[in-house]
Amino acid sequence: MDERRRIPRKYLMFYSRVFDEKTGELVGHIIDITRMGMMLISEKPVEVGQTLQLRLEVPLDFQTKQFISFAATSKWCGKDVDPHFYNTGFEIDAISLEDLDLIERLVEAYGLRDH
Repeated sequence: MDERRRIPRKYLMFYSRVFDEKTGELVGHIIDITRMGMMLISEKPVEVGQTLQLRLEVPLDFQTKQFISFAATSKWCGKDVDPHFYNTGFEIDAISLEDLDLIERLVEAYGLRDH
């Protein structure tokens, strides 16, 4: 797979839950995130090319608001090292400037290392 990422990923020191805003169903947990996209780990695969309205749960100790909402499109999906899980890469399509700023502050506060 070609490396197309322009902003280095930040692995986070927490696995925040991400929900489908329309159904309320848990889509997965964040593994890493940038202002342009994220990778989730989940129990079910996500169809490539699917655009979802997502809701990211904000950690309690960092809470300025409970959730960040945004639209994102799945760009790839594959088995995790643990065959019971899937990893999916998403590109963020639509997000408010306020929520984008909050993502950047979360990465700064909880970012583990560059990858």
